[in-house]
Amino acid sequence: MTLGELGEFALIERITAGLGASGPVVLGVGDDCAVLRLAGDLAVSTDTMVEDVHFRRDWSSAHDVGRKAVASCVADAEAMGAVPIGLVVSLAAPPSTPAEWAEQFAAGVREECANAGVQLVGGDTTSAAQIVITATVLADLGGLAPLTRGGARPGQVLAMAGRLGWAAAGVAVLGRGFRSPRAVVVAHRVPEPPYGQGREAAEAGASALIDVSDGLLADLGHIARASGVVLDVDTSALEVAEPQKAVAAAIGGGDPLVFQLTGGDDHALVGAFEPDRVPAGWRVIGRVLTGDPQVLVDGKPWDGPSAGWQHFSP
Repeated sequence: MTLGELGEFALIERITAGLGASGPVVLGVGDDCAVLRLAGDLAVSTDTMVEDVHFRRDWSSAHDVGRKAVASCVADAEAMGAVPIGLVVSLAAPPSTPAEWAEQFAAGVREECANAGVQLVGGDTTSAAQIVITATVLADLGGLAPLTRGGARPGQVLAMAGRLGWAAAGVAVLGRGFRSPRAVVVAHRVPEPPYGQGREAAEAGASALIDVSDGLLADLGHIARASGVVLDVDTSALEVAEPQKAVAAAIGGGDPLVFQLTGGDDHALVGAFEPDRVPAGWRVIGRVLTGDPQVLVDGKPWDGPSAGWQHFSP
């Protein structure tokens, strides 16, 4: 059965069956708006995924795509030090799309919402020429100030939670028609943001924070410019995993460190901390210096491949 045969309202009923309201969600799905009760200021972010740009159906299952849509969006709330409480997801798809695909997508959304500790509170469905997914997260700052990109100060250290370069290695493998190492392929299909660590960073006194969606160097560039500082990455502190080394060797013997520095979509969190206030489980990977805003690698400007992903670039 296709979505055209099933119909919009029957699809919505299947997607939302059993969803209720609890905790900070006063009113969930089923009305014109959801209603949430907050303890502090509201943080909001939205993220769009387009078929054949952010995912391919021959590379990822519908369940994977649903999980990825949630993970990539909720990571933005984590990067503000906020607690995600509600998620709205909209699905646009061709009428010829199998209804089973949409149902598996919804199952993936629900699973990742549970992983992230956020409630699915609404959304929308519509027809389109290709699959387009937009997720919007609603998060509670709980009385703390938001962690912006403009708070890094000289004398601080850069520390990260999560992992880098796994998804980029997965894309490199899939782009050559292979499906192994499986670990990096799965990393591309389903990111693993360090859920809860954004709040940990805020409570530890981080002054700036960002999630690595476009590449470590590219995203640190946002902090450097917003804060007016130099950020120096220490590559000896980066952990290059064996699967990344295997992929680099298989595709021509390149430096696997490139995956770490330029690869996006893993959604690690990287922030600026006082040296004695780095949270447990976070790894120091660099330092904040004075000077004209830029990102250095081991004290020097990066002269390797592109520093990260940019939409609309040739």
